[in-house]
Amino acid sequence: MNTWFRYILLLVLIIPLSPILFVQGLIIKKRIAELPEAEGLSGICNQQLAIEKQMIIFGESTMSGVGILEHKNGFAGILAEELSQKLNININWKVYAQRGYTVHQLSQEIVPQIKEKHLDAIIIGVGGNDTFTLRNTIKWRKHVKKLITRLRLRYDNVPIIFLNIPPIKEFPAFSSLMKLILGNLSEILGQELKNLVSNMPNTWLNDSKIQLKNWMNKHHQIKNKNDFFCDGIHPSEITYDLWAKDMSEFIISKKILQNT
Repeated sequence: MNTWFRYILLLVLIIPLSPILFVQGLIIKKRIAELPEAEGLSGICNQQLAIEKQMIIFGESTMSGVGILEHKNGFAGILAEELSQKLNININWKVYAQRGYTVHQLSQEIVPQIKEKHLDAIIIGVGGNDTFTLRNTIKWRKHVKKLITRLRLRYDNVPIIFLNIPPIKEFPAFSSLMKLILGNLSEILGQELKNLVSNMPNTWLNDSKIQLKNWMNKHHQIKNKNDFFCDGIHPSEITYDLWAKDMSEFIISKKILQNT
């Protein structure tokens, strides 16, 4: 089914329920403490190795490390370490991210902050904040396309790799109504992102759906889905670890870094 048509169908549900969604959102904001972003925005893995790759991690709160103390123990550091170990390369990584920012804000405000002259990979984690603002598929596509264009103007044919869309339907802090509406909207935006990047050279999306049940099967010591979240919304340390390892497998399977 066309993503715009799916969005319109969802909008029919959103409009009459928007006051309830708004109130529930305010309640969650009051109930959940604002956690700081992680420190240590850059790092080097296995500097002694001859082959060096430059990588940036770009995006919203999950990429800014909300829920952990240092990036080396979060998504960025673990992804870099996994790729470094498995590909036997030296990875120089840096984080450019901001909690609460939509794709449009990241494109306008964070892209100009990127200082690297050369890059071998750009890892992007977005979708949560655009979902929370009830972004429609047309604007979402336009903003993502503009972000990619801005990056391409500076880094030409560098691989751009989008992470899986956050599993909003599984957020413990959200009400059933929020999971229904925001969860379905995030999946629609994820499908639109897939449609967009599938026609773009050297642009990738890990479109596999994050299933917490699968992660629990991998780690039998985790008995409760709440353990995957630090505050009911943002990832816990174990989630950053599992997510980064999954992404490293995706990047390696597609031979993305091997071809740069």
